[in-house]
Amino acid sequence: MSDLSWIVPLPVVIPLSAAGLALALYRRPNVQRLVSVTALSLVLAVSVTLLVLADDGPLVVDVGGWAAPVGIDLVADRLSALMLTISSAVTLCVLLYSLAQGGEDDEESAPVSIYHPTYLVLTAGVANAFLSGDLFNLYVGFEILLAASYVLITLGGTGERIRAGTIYIVVALLSSVLFLVAIAMIYAATGTVNLAQLALRLPEIDPGVRLVLQVLLLLAFAIKAAIFPLSAWLPDSYPTAPAPVTAVFAGLLTKVGVYAIIRAQTLLFPDGRLDDALLWAALATMVIGILGAVAQDDIKRLLSFTLVSHIGFMVFGIALATDLGYTAAIYYVAHHITVQTALFLVVGLVERAGGSTSLTKLGGLAKLTPVLAILFFVPAMNLAGIPPLSGFLGKVGLLEAGVQVGTPLAYVLVVGSVVTSLLTLYALVKAWNKAFWQTPSEPRPPVRLPFGMVAPTAALVAVGLLLTVAAGPLYAYTERAAVDLAERSPYVDAVLPDGERGQGVSDDVAEDEG
Repeated sequence: MSDLSWIVPLPVVIPLSAAGLALALYRRPNVQRLVSVTALSLVLAVSVTLLVLADDGPLVVDVGGWAAPVGIDLVADRLSALMLTISSAVTLCVLLYSLAQGGEDDEESAPVSIYHPTYLVLTAGVANAFLSGDLFNLYVGFEILLAASYVLITLGGTGERIRAGTIYIVVALLSSVLFLVAIAMIYAATGTVNLAQLALRLPEIDPGVRLVLQVLLLLAFAIKAAIFPLSAWLPDSYPTAPAPVTAVFAGLLTKVGVYAIIRAQTLLFPDGRLDDALLWAALATMVIGILGAVAQDDIKRLLSFTLVSHIGFMVFGIALATDLGYTAAIYYVAHHITVQTALFLVVGLVERAGGSTSLTKLGGLAKLTPVLAILFFVPAMNLAGIPPLSGFLGKVGLLEAGVQVGTPLAYVLVVGSVVTSLLTLYALVKAWNKAFWQTPSEPRPPVRLPFGMVAPTAALVAVGLLLTVAAGPLYAYTERAAVDLAERSPYVDAVLPDGERGQGVSDDVAEDEG
């Protein structure tokens, strides 16, 4: 264990502590802002440090000093450290954007005092989910971020937001119940919920029981990840929320579900019994999602459908169950978090400049705000997979992985991926043309976009480009992460080395007994 393993809990502890402080300072909004920005900046710094340290092997912390499986472990391996780093950068940029938006808007539209503690709690929940080495603690992480998201999605209290929030809450509760039932059944079958110990015990139980447990977990995670046919809730829920809330939801919340699927398929159920079912689900998610995007006239709903569609690419890589497939899927998750978040932030600026998100009411924005046109065009082309951007590199990796597998179903997914990419390009070019290039129905006055909103958006667009510039080292990192996932032993040995930590005895107790 590294001497720096004590920093592993900090991405959870820092925002939770800051949330309490921000809540206590609800009458001092300026101090609240300072607390929030400082906390998320520290989380980003810690995440980058973990990204470097985890490349030498997983870092493990026993919460409360109690070893697995009785105690709860937080584990930072290459996958979780990468997800933490990308999510920390995104949450910080979105926070800065929301602060600038709150300063520009009137009091009714600005973030209320509860926004800062809630947003910090959301960040802590995401971090806890990524770091959890315990199935029940993963459930706790989900519930923390979902409880915060219930508040954020209904900010402003409009009828449309309350309606959309109600749908979101009902669906989220359904997935949580499924997840909790799955955890109870897994504990009944194996006597543990520690992920490392489950990796050893699940292969020993009846195959039929194991299949039922796998189906339950995948259903719960598929709802959270918005995989077709469990994705209908997303396009109706996300577009109604404020722009920064929609952006962070689109970038992170579904990816936590994807992350959970990666963990379940690689660590707990590596036998591949449901890989074909996941491939069909990936194909349906890609195609149905992008057809929905093509049919949309509202740019927020269009992006919501592309979000659903491109979850299919990630599931495609996971379901191939090869090192190359995992590598491309992890890289694509990192790419998609940044690009999709950036696009939703840009749409918030489009709505401010054009007064609407309806493509029939927009037009001429390229002449009014050429910077905004560029900020939309770059991540849009990245999402569509135009060479040499990171979206192209991720998709080429997925196509290569599909061809390597070589089964008829894999080739069907390869063709489906190409078709989906072309339709994504069509939908986004249509949106760009209508919003920025077509002649507006009536002359528009000059607009001034707040620098505090443009700068974080531009920073996220730049991060997407950085993933292209640094594609070699990043792809190598994801490849090493994929090898560890496929082997499973690096994770299991880090949590239960030689079985010494498997008795649930804390170090302090062991020393006293000695």
